[in-house]
Amino acid sequence: MKNESPPIQLDIKAFAHAASPLAGHDALSKYERLTHEARTLESETALNWSASGEVRADESGSEQIWLHVQVDLCMPMVCQRCMGPVEVDLVVDQSFRFVANEAAAEVEDEEAEEDILVMSQEFNLHDLIEDEVLMALPVVPRHETCPVAVKLEVVDAGFETALAEKLNPFAALASLKSGKPS
Repeated sequence: MKNESPPIQLDIKAFAHAASPLAGHDALSKYERLTHEARTLESETALNWSASGEVRADESGSEQIWLHVQVDLCMPMVCQRCMGPVEVDLVVDQSFRFVANEAAAEVEDEEAEEDILVMSQEFNLHDLIEDEVLMALPVVPRHETCPVAVKLEVVDAGFETALAEKLNPFAALASLKSGKPS
């Protein structure tokens, strides 16, 4: 099923039992927290997403609900090396297992390799997609090779000269004490 936007409310258990995937694409501007990280929203940046649910049996034969989410986008950011625009390709490919309540999630989260979430009939897929993309953002976005020469040090030829010419404040005090002009 194609969707323009991920559903705000999704019954995870029913979605997994239906085994019907959802997919779509959104404008980055629909994700408020992501827009704060973007350099600009002049052109409509597309965020492509897909979600699929499944029911698996664990070792004891109990039903486990899983959600698999994939997202890809080219995020417009600011290179922290040259301070110019950089397009960062992001790919999220994450699986989540759902448990009945917070207590079970807390116990199982420490030992599980997958992410554990609490079952909900009103699960917000939009927020999950935004959270996963935010976690995938680089801490320091930058080009592999910046398009402009990056100045890595600052040297001012006149700095040492100006420092040498600057009067020592204690010398000025000493001249006042002795009565001799400096």
